[in-house]
Amino acid sequence: MSKQLQNIELLERIVFCIKEIRKSKNITLEIFYFDTGIHLARIEQGKHNVTISTLANICLYFDIELSDFFLLVENKNKK
Repeated sequence: MSKQLQNIELLERIVFCIKEIRKSKNITLEIFYFDTGIHLARIEQGKHNVTISTLANICLYFDIELSDFFLLVENKNKK
């Protein structure tokens, strides 16, 4: 089995945006886990790729379109 490719810079921007959204909505990691069953703390560590399905569920929870999330990620790159 081949090793999964990782783009560290992209992963860091994704993690940053997830944290930013979560904090802006005053949601703790514990509350997020209880509501979704997703270990966001592990994702926010930025050590592993997040699947698109998990990212879609995160966006659904935060009531943000996946396309809008990626715009945030892209704009983070330009700062």
